[in-house]
Formats: sequence, structure tokens, C-alpha cells
Amino acid sequence: MLKILRYILSTVIIIMAAYELITKNFEFQSLLILLLGLIMLVMGLEEFQKKRKAYGWLLVVVFLFSLFVSVKGFLLH
Repeated sequence: MLKILRYILSTVIIIMAAYELITKNFEFQSLLILLLGLIMLVMGLEEFQKKRKAYGWLLVVVFLFSLFVSVKGFLLH
């Protein structure tokens, strides 16, 4: 389940990033950062399932930081 979610999020992120690079329209930057944070959360949950807690916690902290940055970006626009 988590692997499928990771692949779907990766595909959406790549498409959005390519769109932003081609059109030079960066108004969805905060959404892209939020999606990148969500993929870090999914990867962190996968690491917890593999009993690698150090990497899991690191990825959860990265998710929380990207969540903070994206919310701040949404509020500034």
C-alpha cells in the first residue's frame, strides 16, 4: 500500500516539477513542497515497518519541516 502511494506521489511530483520548469510558473511551489514532504512521510513509515527507526525518525522530521515551510508559503501568497 505504501509503495503504491509512494509511486503515485512520485509521478505527480515529477509532472508538477516538469510543468513548473517548462512554463516558468512557480505559483504551485508550496504545493510541490507539501507533496515532497508527504513522500518523505510515506518513506519514513516504510522505514518504521523495516525496523529502521533512525531513518524513519529522520524522514518524519524532514516531513514536519517541509510541512512548516509549505504552510508558511501558503500564508504568504
